[in-house]
Amino acid sequence: MKRACVTGGAGFIGSTLADRLSADGAEVNVVDNFRTGRREFVAGLLERPGTRLFEGDVLDAELMREAVRGCDWVFHLQANADVRHGLEHPLRDLEQNTIATSTVLEAMRAEGVTKIGFSSTGSVYGEPEVFPTPEDAPFPLQTSLYAASKLAGEGLIGAYAHGYEFTGLVFRFVSILGERYTHGHVFDFYRALRADPTRLRVLGDGRQEKSYLYVGDCIEAIMTAVGAHEETPGEAAVYNLGTDETVVVDDSVARIVAHMGLEPEVEHTGGKRGWKGDSPLIRLDCTKIRSLGWAPTLTIPEAIERTLDWFEANPDIVLEPEGSAS
Repeated sequence: MKRACVTGGAGFIGSTLADRLSADGAEVNVVDNFRTGRREFVAGLLERPGTRLFEGDVLDAELMREAVRGCDWVFHLQANADVRHGLEHPLRDLEQNTIATSTVLEAMRAEGVTKIGFSSTGSVYGEPEVFPTPEDAPFPLQTSLYAASKLAGEGLIGAYAHGYEFTGLVFRFVSILGERYTHGHVFDFYRALRADPTRLRVLGDGRQEKSYLYVGDCIEAIMTAVGAHEETPGEAAVYNLGTDETVVVDDSVARIVAHMGLEPEVEHTGGKRGWKGDSPLIRLDCTKIRSLGWAPTLTIPEAIERTLDWFEANPDIVLEPEGSAS
């Protein structure tokens, strides 16, 4: 791979992937509007020869054509990932996830670029009846606008693979943890405890089972799949990315509290879901990606600990007021 484009390339997963691609010798085009991405995450990357920053929105068709021009692969990781508050702004998922994916695909088609890796989500399975859930599980009713918009993006990639002979790799992630993590349960709990060490409010009954994957393992899985599909035009492939374990929310809270040396009063709001769209159990069958020789290196507890260590080393990022990211 000589050159790759990473949308959302200043975000948590995107910047980590961009670093890996650069370390492997690829030139990298980073696309980000820095709404949630961090300049700190790409500062070192942008000093390397061959790295270019395209600052702007993925919905900008001309920007995307320029960003994908001459690339061997496009990794489309930009998205609105606000699952919890999705119902408060229903058009945001459509625009930032589905329409943005269409914009990226059309830019690629216009520039003759035919290989795309797409960050989807294990949430597309809704509340399935089969655990661990395989890639070919029947889809139940979608339970969040986020997942519905991602599933629509998957459909577009499949259609481009069939109609235009694209190579489309869809990665259905569980929640990702690790260095540069700035969104999700563990982040929210840590910030809340730093603000008030005496109490913690947990949405739901605390018995929800969550699945996490360390970001380094996530990137390795993506690169493993890319290597397996370098010569497969006209193919769309879906891969679950996760571990073989889950963690109960209350247990992750206990680990965070112990790491911080606190003894707060924990309050549960009740019910088996924290909010509409919050799945009480996510556990993916990752046999398919494992068959390519990949396996996670960290357990969920180890990934949580690694994340907490990064929080403590980066208080200026983790504890800054919301909306002030630069």
